[in-house]
Amino acid sequence: MSDYVPDDITALLSAPIEHFLNTNVVILEGDKYADEALRLMKERGVRSILVSHLGEVVGIVSKTDILFKVMSQGRNPGKVRLREIMTSPVMAVGPQNTVQETLTIMDRHVIRQVIASAHSAVLGMVSRDDIFEKIHTATVSTAHTAIKGTPVCIINPRAIVYMKDNSIAKIVCPYCESPFDTKEGLSSHIDRLHAGTGVLEGDVRRMFE
Repeated sequence: MSDYVPDDITALLSAPIEHFLNTNVVILEGDKYADEALRLMKERGVRSILVSHLGEVVGIVSKTDILFKVMSQGRNPGKVRLREIMTSPVMAVGPQNTVQETLTIMDRHVIRQVIASAHSAVLGMVSRDDIFEKIHTATVSTAHTAIKGTPVCIINPRAIVYMKDNSIAKIVCPYCESPFDTKEGLSSHIDRLHAGTGVLEGDVRRMFE
């Protein structure tokens, strides 16, 4: 996976998913057995494999699938074919789909990972955990910037879908447009993140009186 991490969450969510793909992809034909899939997962250090039929990807099998659909039921992994336990179809996105669009697809279909493809070729895979790890890194980077004294909001309302509509907020931060229900909450927010940027706590309170 690429080490590319945008400077803030807004940039990350709008970045093409191609920057976050894991290109270490394992593909096995559906008539192969679960034990072979487990061996390859261990060798390649991956958590899932793609299942193909006549060269076309038709499903996906994870370690969790093998654990719950094979091991926990007392079935022999050397006798269970991948096509019997795979999840199908596999959701795919284009390399230029954004991180936000990819997360939306995962949420809509209640899945943890998708493949990225172009011109019928599999370019790589990305999981929800991979994306959240990048989001955490971007958040920590933003927090460090704030601690150093640069006026910046750790939570950017433009990066979170449910916070885009500020019309329901009673008060909005004059610097970053973050919504607040009370003047006290806004005052605390400005003191913590925007101190020294030109608006004093008392001035902010008077703006809304």
